[in-house]
Amino acid sequence: MEKENTFDPDLVHEIFKLVWKRKAAERWKNELSENIENEVGASSSKRIRPTFANANALKLSSELLRVFVAEAIQRAATIAEAEGSVKIEATHLERILPQLLLDF
Repeated sequence: MEKENTFDPDLVHEIFKLVWKRKAAERWKNELSENIENEVGASSSKRIRPTFANANALKLSSELLRVFVAEAIQRAATIAEAEGSVKIEATHLERILPQLLLDF
């Protein structure tokens, strides 16, 4: 059985963890500044809990990312071909991006 080309679920998980850490730090910073402004004690009743993703969610996210990238390349290639170019440029991606994001 041939393995399908897709994004590695472990890579997607690491990206998710990085984003989750940044969001948690941002929330903590905002809560800390709100507590100081409202003269509430330095400790908050809210706890920062770790976020997890199960294996099926990571596989699904990887597949969605693969489909999204493939569709972006196909649409950008169509625009490039219509302009007589054999190479996809950043401007081609910029032109297809708004509709692509609306479609997904």
